[in-house]
Amino acid sequence: MRRPATAVMVGAMALGAAACAGSANGSSDPGSQDDANAPVQHPTALVGETGKDDSFTISLSDENGARITNLAAGTYKLTVHDHSSVHNFHLAGSGVNTITSIGDTGDQTFTVTFQPGTYTFVCDPHVSTMNGHFRVS
Repeated sequence: MRRPATAVMVGAMALGAAACAGSANGSSDPGSQDDANAPVQHPTALVGETGKDDSFTISLSDENGARITNLAAGTYKLTVHDHSSVHNFHLAGSGVNTITSIGDTGDQTFTVTFQPGTYTFVCDPHVSTMNGHFRVS
């Protein structure tokens, strides 16, 4: 049976979208029930990373590399490793709006204070594919 070209194209586009959606260390659904049920994390520091080897990846983890999903409220040192001049790291939520510059690369350190709620981290030029979120409890 021969499939119409439209059906093949739609399938290919869906597969491509699924591949892009997995490029961030997080989910684009800010109200994920998984995060609400995750144990509260109490790291000593946070690490953000974006664009390693110019890839379309972004992540937020603790000092040991564990993905942040449900962070305890409080003040943290955040080190961002911005590897690419075409990406940035933008962390936002209640009382927080921390951004690295597009065009610059290198490490930057910030002090951030989190209150209970939902926070997001994105690459501003590629927000649809490079994004993540976490809860603060």
